[in-house]
Amino acid sequence: MPIRVVLVGARNPLNIGAAARALSNFGLIDLVLVDPYDPSWREAKSAMGGKGLLAAAPVASSVQEAVADCSLVIGTASIRDRLLKLTVRRLEQGAKLIKRHQGRVAILFGSEKTGLSNEDLSLCHWLLRIPTRHEHESMNLGQAVAVTAYELAGRGEAAAKVKPVEQKGIGSLELDRISGRLFDILTVSGYVQAKTAGSSRLKVRRLLRRMDLQASDAEVWLGMLRQISWKLNQP
Repeated sequence: MPIRVVLVGARNPLNIGAAARALSNFGLIDLVLVDPYDPSWREAKSAMGGKGLLAAAPVASSVQEAVADCSLVIGTASIRDRLLKLTVRRLEQGAKLIKRHQGRVAILFGSEKTGLSNEDLSLCHWLLRIPTRHEHESMNLGQAVAVTAYELAGRGEAAAKVKPVEQKGIGSLELDRISGRLFDILTVSGYVQAKTAGSSRLKVRRLLRRMDLQASDAEVWLGMLRQISWKLNQP
């Protein structure tokens, strides 16, 4: 069960340290940070048992870079009043799907102040929600990581009995290649308008991630899109 935890724009080094310690506690040792706010995050005081994990954790310049080799990308959100066009699963339900997935999984946690941006969410296949009382939905970053890690680690024996499936999910890097090619074709065809190009690009990303494509589909899609592109550019 290769799981990568990605902290996006984390602001507080104490929270980063608490998250690292929790991951170390439950055996999730693949940690990546994207644009952490405080340059001294590696010296997070509450890390203790997670110090080794922090020392080895790479810093990525973007979420796309952090999840490039992952075939399933999951965001976390308290939801609140946000209108999100993504499937939202409770933690205990999502954990079962994560354990069955054949391939690397990335779980994104946003900053304490703003959470994940729409750009970040457009890279996600679905969202994970920790069920909390409505009056106090948001959780501290370190706590959210700890609860999630506990849920994923607590049912390891049952997950080991699940029969692996033959197909593997398509990686994020390949999905970005497909979405980029498709967006270019839609632009040339006139479907994409200049004033809505940004939102259209995110819609294309989300559409492809909802389709649950397999790794073997990548070259088929790219081949079809190359042919369409070639035809569109013919005089």
